[in-house]
Amino acid sequence: MSQPSPSVGVHTEVSDRVAVITVSDPERRNALTLQLSEDLAAAVQACEADEDVHAVVVTGAAPAFCAGADLSALGAAKEEGLRRIYAGFLAVARCTLPTVAAVNGAAVGAGLNLALAADVRLAGPRARFDARFLQLGIHPGGGMTWMLQRAVGPATARAMVLFGEICDADAAVANGLALARHEDVVAAAVQLCAAPAAAPRELVLATKATMRATGVPGALDTDLHATALAAELGPQVSSITSPEFTARLAALQQKISSKSARPQ
Repeated sequence: MSQPSPSVGVHTEVSDRVAVITVSDPERRNALTLQLSEDLAAAVQACEADEDVHAVVVTGAAPAFCAGADLSALGAAKEEGLRRIYAGFLAVARCTLPTVAAVNGAAVGAGLNLALAADVRLAGPRARFDARFLQLGIHPGGGMTWMLQRAVGPATARAMVLFGEICDADAAVANGLALARHEDVVAAAVQLCAAPAAAPRELVLATKATMRATGVPGALDTDLHATALAAELGPQVSSITSPEFTARLAALQQKISSKSARPQ
């Protein structure tokens, strides 16, 4: 008997002080529409406001983690639209609670940003970490260049962004992009959250705040992220309005339409 497809939206389940937030639009590989991004931000903020939540796991409905920004939203985006697309993963990046990305499938473009926004990433067997901005004709955005270099160092980050290298689960672990590989990555992420779940919430919040302040003494990591985002925003807007991106977007949309029109 086949299982029903998860409904489109962002779903939160809380158990033993750990919230699991699932971004769900499986037919579109959980691509971030403006609504999904807004709902993700709201879900994260609700967890922060809930005294019974001590840690947050973010994942995607199978078979993907997040395929990036929705192409139609991206094609219509200007600076305000881009900031709305960023809102979901920025809420994760700014979350005051410990966060774990359970990367169960492809994390592409803005989906890679979502994974990078978490404090820790765990990789499932089908995980793929793919920057892909350059291949789409788009300048990176959302602070991705800073987040990726912070996670893996300049050489691997440049290999992924400039040369199109893709990390599978094993490569992600080897390069420090993911902490570990697990067959059941969501269960492993929840288990990892057992320590903050068992600790006093105020202590958890204070400890994460201190780590934010001491990663680069003298600057909060959220401030560094904001600086990187601002540096990327102008070039990203310019790239999205270029004829080259318009042509690539039209070709991609035609390819997607052709696939969906084929008989199943």
